[in-house]
Amino acid sequence: MLMRERWLSVGEIATHLGVNPDTIYKWIDRKKLPAHKLGRLWKFLASEVDAWIKAGKAAVGSDSPTSKRKQARKASKKR
Repeated sequence: MLMRERWLSVGEIATHLGVNPDTIYKWIDRKKLPAHKLGRLWKFLASEVDAWIKAGKAAVGSDSPTSKRKQARKASKKR
């Protein structure tokens, strides 16, 4: 018999990752956290989120506003 993975809520996935639920919403919007919308609710499969984390997608990257500001400062210093 196949075991099906249980869908987790924002609060549950935040607890699973040890972050604030607000961070989950930011990651959905800014970093494309793997999430599935059911009506008004966001649902997650821990296996998908864990793979996303292990791939380094949650790390501060070139798509973050802070990183873009740092890159702009470095470019202006070189001029």
